[in-house]
Amino acid sequence: MESQWLHYAKRLQAIASTGVHYCRDDFDRERYGEVAAIANEMLALLGSVPIDRIEGLVSDFAKGYATPKIDVRGALIENGAILLVRERSDGLWTLPGGFADVGRSAAQNIEKEIEEEAGLKVRASRLYGLRHKASRSYAPDVRDFYKLFFLCERSGAEPPCPGAETSEAAFFRAEELPPLSTGRVIEADIHSAFAFAADQSRTAVFD
Repeated sequence: MESQWLHYAKRLQAIASTGVHYCRDDFDRERYGEVAAIANEMLALLGSVPIDRIEGLVSDFAKGYATPKIDVRGALIENGAILLVRERSDGLWTLPGGFADVGRSAAQNIEKEIEEEAGLKVRASRLYGLRHKASRSYAPDVRDFYKLFFLCERSGAEPPCPGAETSEAAFFRAEELPPLSTGRVIEADIHSAFAFAADQSRTAVFD
């Protein structure tokens, strides 16, 4: 779970973003801008990163009502092993997935992501988790996310292959997981996928 100070800084940034977008008074706009600057300084200090990197991560600042981003992840389990991809950005492993694109359903988004990152055509068959990233033990993030996890099934028997954003794609057993990119996925997400795949009566977890 993220720290309380990170939570406060993100809330201040969201309030400032919404305020700058909707306010019509120049003095209020200036005040919201000051709040945003303070929030960004807090986030930069908490994350030990340059402030311009913080500003770059929030590309939708003041472009509407501030809301959490949506991240979709897909679990394909075959013969007791789960598909993972290795991210080029950090060299660590994760369930395939990423930002949800406008114009596609959540299921369509994860189907696209798995084809792009692992070269496999799949069908999202079951939602097994919807999580608030800040409420779990993911690596801290200045952005706020809802994370949707799907069990998937595929057609064909072609081997997985990496895409433009991944360097490897392979299946792993639960007891042999590689180092994970914990900003994207944690072990609990993978173990939940195995549990849901083994028990069709289980219902999705929302937390």
